[in-house]
Amino acid sequence: MTIFDSHSHYDDSRFDEDREYLLGEYLPANGVCGIIHAATDLESSRFGVETAKKYGYFYTSVGIHPENTDVPPDWEDNLSALAAEKKVCAIGEIGLDYHYEGYDRDVQIALFEKQLILANSRSLPVIVHSRDATADCMEFLKKHRPRGVMHCFSGSAETAEEVLSLGMYIGFTGVITFKNAKKALRALDAVPLDRLLLETDCPYMAPEPNRGQRCDSAMIIHTAEKAAEIKGVSTEEILRITAENAERLFRCKR
Repeated sequence: MTIFDSHSHYDDSRFDEDREYLLGEYLPANGVCGIIHAATDLESSRFGVETAKKYGYFYTSVGIHPENTDVPPDWEDNLSALAAEKKVCAIGEIGLDYHYEGYDRDVQIALFEKQLILANSRSLPVIVHSRDATADCMEFLKKHRPRGVMHCFSGSAETAEEVLSLGMYIGFTGVITFKNAKKALRALDAVPLDRLLLETDCPYMAPEPNRGQRCDSAMIIHTAEKAAEIKGVSTEEILRITAENAERLFRCKR
């Protein structure tokens, strides 16, 4: 197998007890050939940079998630410096999230736009998070036209086509294996194979039959099986294609 997990969070405390075993032994032994760490703040970005030095197949983004808008005054300088580190392959996880009460729309937008500008200045793709904010998110993607991926896609097939028209990729998680995933499956069906990425968003969103457990990158096999069913190809073909897509987008090689 050639599993490439294009979105993970191995800095999460749920991996504290066995992180080294997972990354050093278990995942490579179970077919995982590539991992992208999706940073969520400056500390998470530093974790990614340091962890990428330890494991050849591990790459990282640097960025600030829209839920983490309480940033220090020098955050831009710090993030720009981290973006220059070896094996940093994207700016992310960035975007807009209007799901929970109390968010500051203007602050999120300013943070998102500044990071889009940084990504383009560094010729790096973006990893985009969009939750209950499709119209605003698409407005800024159209304005700045970055390379990148809309991660954990939960929108309609029509929105997927809009994202694809910008030249972006679309990432799907284990959600596509859930019984109520009809909308996600329609979107998946609209995404051509050469723009498709698979991801875990681990430790979240474990696919069936592991739903409710802590997720890890090896579990993508179940997501790949469902994607293969929808696309009418073999699981091995889906894994090969999505690994090649990730390597092309993030410019990292096995």
